[in-house]
Amino acid sequence: RLPATLVMWGAANFFLFFLALFLGLYLSRRYGSLLDRIVIALAPTSAAPAWFYGIFLILIFAAVLKLLPFGGMVDAPPPETKLGYLLSLGEHLILPVTAQVISSIFLAAFHQRTFFLIYSQEDYVEMAKAKGLSDREIERRYVLRPTLPTIITGFALTVITLWQGATILETIFNWPGLGRAIYMAVGLYDTPVIVGSAVIYAYLLALTVFLLDFIYALVDPRIRVGGGGRKA
Repeated sequence: RLPATLVMWGAANFFLFFLALFLGLYLSRRYGSLLDRIVIALAPTSAAPAWFYGIFLILIFAAVLKLLPFGGMVDAPPPETKLGYLLSLGEHLILPVTAQVISSIFLAAFHQRTFFLIYSQEDYVEMAKAKGLSDREIERRYVLRPTLPTIITGFALTVITLWQGATILETIFNWPGLGRAIYMAVGLYDTPVIVGSAVIYAYLLALTVFLLDFIYALVDPRIRVGGGGRKA
């Protein structure tokens, strides 16, 4: 079930992560613009989960317009050629990925935008502006670089959440991934699958947090691994 989850959940989360990152950076440059106000106004829509939007997308684009399939990973029977298989997979990916993006993009972009705004108002950024540095250079050296640890943390946590998948979203779209496997295991009281999934996720989380300490030291010169505190 893992490859199916990596395809759907991975595509949705990676696209969402980088879209929110670049959109947040763009909004931080245009604070108070019309687009900025629209994103802030739509941020509360992220309170609804992805499967909620998925149901409406299925009703509109599959049931009414008949443009996209209701669910599944590929057509039945599967296409015989690799190109046909990939095209069918891409067609089945559109609705679940869109549901995930719609449910999270506005809040994620709002968080990134606020985060970049905080760093762009630091004294060293104002000093860089006074020196006459270009906006792109200021963003690269004085805004993006100090925020790298937080960005990397968000990306790493996004990666490990792929293990659990999207339980209800995969069920709604009949996607044969880990999330749907866990959903079926709950209904069948299949304890080994439920406990095993939770334990593996816990190990992945612990390993990720451990590795992040070393990654922070590489991307941020202010952090040193194994450095003791100063003596009084």
